[in-house]
Amino acid sequence: MKRVLTFVLLLVAAITSSAAVKSPDGKLIVETEQVSDKTMLVVKDCYGLLLFRAQLGLDLGSERMAEGLTIVGMSKPEKQKLAYENIRGKQLKVNKQFVSSVLTLKNDAGTPMDVELRLFNDGIAFRYILAEAKSRVFTDELTAYGMPANAHRWLQKYVTSYEGDFPYQDHTGKRGEWGYPALYENNGTFVLLTEANITRMYCATHLSNYADEDWYKVSYPQQWEGRGQGDVKPSWDGQWQSPWRVAIIGSLGDVVESTLVDDVSDAPSIPLTAEWIKPGRAAWIYWAYNHGTKDYKTCCEYVDLAKQMGWEYVLFDWEWDAMTNGGHLEDAVAYALSKGIKPWMWYNSGGDHTYVRATPLDRMLTHKNRDEEFTWLKKLGVVGVKVDFFESDKQKMMNYYLDILDDAAKHEMMVNFHGCTLPRGWSRTYPHLMSQEAVYGAEQYNNSPYMTSNGSRINCLLPYTRNVVGPMDYTPVAFTNSQHPHRTSFAHELALSVAFESGVQHWADRPAGFTSLVAEAQQHMSEVPVVWDETRFVTGYPGESFVVARRSGKTWYVAGICAEKKAANGEVHPVTFNIPLDFLGGGSYKMTSFTDGDKQEKIVVNHDVVKKSKTLTIPCLSEGGFLLKLQK
Repeated sequence: MKRVLTFVLLLVAAITSSAAVKSPDGKLIVETEQVSDKTMLVVKDCYGLLLFRAQLGLDLGSERMAEGLTIVGMSKPEKQKLAYENIRGKQLKVNKQFVSSVLTLKNDAGTPMDVELRLFNDGIAFRYILAEAKSRVFTDELTAYGMPANAHRWLQKYVTSYEGDFPYQDHTGKRGEWGYPALYENNGTFVLLTEANITRMYCATHLSNYADEDWYKVSYPQQWEGRGQGDVKPSWDGQWQSPWRVAIIGSLGDVVESTLVDDVSDAPSIPLTAEWIKPGRAAWIYWAYNHGTKDYKTCCEYVDLAKQMGWEYVLFDWEWDAMTNGGHLEDAVAYALSKGIKPWMWYNSGGDHTYVRATPLDRMLTHKNRDEEFTWLKKLGVVGVKVDFFESDKQKMMNYYLDILDDAAKHEMMVNFHGCTLPRGWSRTYPHLMSQEAVYGAEQYNNSPYMTSNGSRINCLLPYTRNVVGPMDYTPVAFTNSQHPHRTSFAHELALSVAFESGVQHWADRPAGFTSLVAEAQQHMSEVPVVWDETRFVTGYPGESFVVARRSGKTWYVAGICAEKKAANGEVHPVTFNIPLDFLGGGSYKMTSFTDGDKQEKIVVNHDVVKKSKTLTIPCLSEGGFLLKLQK
C-alpha cells in the first residue's frame, strides 16, 4: 500500500507543478492523498503536524463522485488579494491574501468535478463545483473530517435552533450529531470547522461521527426537521457549487479574530452606504417580562429607558398584536418615534414548519404576506423585524430565509433571525441582516436552572465558537434576575457588552437594572459601540476565561470574563489576569476600569493614565470579570 500511495503522490506531482498548496505565509499546507479508493485533502502545518484529513465526495445517485476518483490535475496555485468593508462585525476593513487552486477529479464514467481550494493564513476553505448545467438531486455528501485521536474537542449537540452548550470532550470523542461550529485542539493548534456562503443551491449541514468517533461526516438535515416539511435531499437545475467547507486554523487569537466565514461569502447585495442600515443598541422587554409587550405602559417604560440611555432602538416582542392597558401597537410605535427611538417588531415565521403558534403568525410566510406587512411597517415607522422559529436546515428553509432577506431589502427593513440556523456568511452578503440568535443566550435564564450553574462557563466558550462565525444575538447584560438567577458578577455582566459582537445588541435587563448602576457604568452602557474597527484577542482558554480588546475609532475597550474556578477540594478561588497593553498606539491613554469588588454585586470604578508599555494586573472573583475603556 505504501508503494501504491507513493506512486499516486508522484503521479499528482507529475500532473501539477506542486503536490501541495501553501498558505500565503507558508504555515499551512494542503496535499492530496488517495487511500483505499478514497480521495482526501491532508492539512498540515509547516512543521509536518497533521491537523486533519478531509475526505472528498458527493453522491448524486447514478452520478456518484466518491470512490475511485481519478485525479486529473491541480491548477497552479495563485496568490490573490482580498479587500472589502463591513458595516458591522469584528473588523470594518479587511485586507488579506489567499492562495487559490482547483483540483479536478473524475469518476469512472468520466464525469468531472472540481474542488476549489483557498488557503488563508488563518485557515482553509474548499467547495465542490459541477460545471455542467443539468438537473441534479443530491443523495448525500461524503465530505468527512478525520481528526487526530488525541484532539481536544468542544462540540454542540445538533439542534435546529443551535441553542446548546459546547461541553469539553477530553481526547476520546463522543459519538453523535454535532452542530457547527466545531472546535478542536491538537498540540496547541486549534481548528474550528463550519460552512459558509449558503445559497439557494443547497441545504445547510451539520456533522455526524456515529460511524467513527474521529471522523466527522458532513450530514444533511433530518426528515423530522420543520415538522417534516421540505425534502431532505437538495436539488438544483443548472451549474452548481456547494457552500464552502471552512476550517479556521491557528492559535486561539487566529480563531477569535478570524473573518474567514465572511471572506469566502458573496459580496454585499446592497450598498453599505444605504442610510436605512444602521447597527445599534436596543431596549428589550422579553427577558424581564415574558409577556410585557402585551402591556402598552410597559412598552412605554422601555422606550423611556432607551431614550434615557441613548440607545437607538426598542424591540416590541411577541404578542404585540394583543397589546392593551392604555394603547395598542400603533400607539406604542408613535410614542417611540416621538422620543426619537426607532422600533423593531417580532414575528413568528409561521407555516406548517413550526409547532409554535405564538402570534402574530404567518405574516412572513409568502411574498404577498411580506409585501403587505413590510409596506405597513414602513408606513408606521418601524425599521426592522425579528423573525422567529424556523426549526429546519433543509434547502426549502434556506430559500425561506433568503426570501425574507430579499423582500426586506426592497422595503428597506433590517432583519434579525431567531430560533434559527447558524450564521454562514449572510451578514456580509445581506448587510441589513443585523444578527442571528443560534445561541444558548441570556433568555435561557427564563427556561431552566442550567444557565445559573453553567452561564459563566458558557460565556467563556461562545467567543471561541459561536461568535467567531457571525453576529450573535445573545441579548447580554443583566444585573437583576429573571426566573432563574445568575451567579456572574456585575462586572462580568458589564463586560459582556464588549465581549460579545452583534450588529444589534438587545440589552436584557429591566430599566431598574440599568438606572441603579453607578454613574460611570451607566455612562458606559450609554456610549458602548456595537461596531468595531479592530478586534484583538488578549488571553484566555475555552470554558475558562476570555479577554478581548476592541477598537472603535481611537478608543479601545478591553473586556475580560472568567468561569467558576474551583480547587480540588471544591473551594472557589478568584482569578488574576495579567493584561499587556501593547495593542495601544503611542502616547498616553485615559483609562476607566470597572472591576469586581468584594461581592458579586459590587463594581469598583477607577481612573488612571497608561501607556502601551504597561501590563495591568487585574484580580477577578470566580465567575467575575472586568472592563477597561482607554481613550487617547
